[in-house]
Amino acid sequence: MSHSQHTQSDPETGAETETDVDAAIAAFRAGEPVCIHDAADREGETDIVYPAGAVTPDAVARMRNDAGGLVCVALSDEVAAAFDLPFVQEEIDHPLAADHELGYDERSSFSLTVNHRDTYTGIPDSDRSLTITKLAEAAASPESFPFVEEFRAPGHVHLLRAAPGLLDQRLGHTELGVALAEAAAVPPAVVVCEMLDDETGEALTPADARAYADREGIPYVEGSDLVARLG
Repeated sequence: MSHSQHTQSDPETGAETETDVDAAIAAFRAGEPVCIHDAADREGETDIVYPAGAVTPDAVARMRNDAGGLVCVALSDEVAAAFDLPFVQEEIDHPLAADHELGYDERSSFSLTVNHRDTYTGIPDSDRSLTITKLAEAAASPESFPFVEEFRAPGHVHLLRAAPGLLDQRLGHTELGVALAEAAAVPPAVVVCEMLDDETGEALTPADARAYADREGIPYVEGSDLVARLG
């Protein structure tokens, strides 16, 4: 992608300025997190999103403490297919799965839950970061990675399977994160964790999420801007 595609012109000066999307791509390329708000008419949530290969125990702690939602790893459809990872909703023969209506989408992205085989319980920050970084290794070379030998299920890291057409088919954090990874030229494995409000227990408002991102020096980007650039 050329420099002109990564910037926009200031309407007053004509100078090129960095956009939120540019900052998000640069952060991901450097192994840093971003905050992504999907849309007010979808989940209306902001997630902290990391490239999976850069997740340390401290990063897991940040997601637990600063975000508070579910720590998941989103994989591209191609990677998930290479490892025969299903949509779990389609695999469960139970009325709960058959009657799985969502108010914000047509289906769930959830696949299996896994632990790396070198973890103990799988839940400590060090265990989850090991599982997550190994998933990034798997996503980098799915044709040769020994997935079954490296992981076991069930585990403590939730896997999400992205839509095959990414943002052309679905606009969830799963697809937004994987599309960002592709734009940053990192393996298509990203960690997403919803940001919650400690006082209300609801999703953190976009204004509060942006304020957090500004305090922490983390790029904040609207899903609509990612779709406009990467879709």
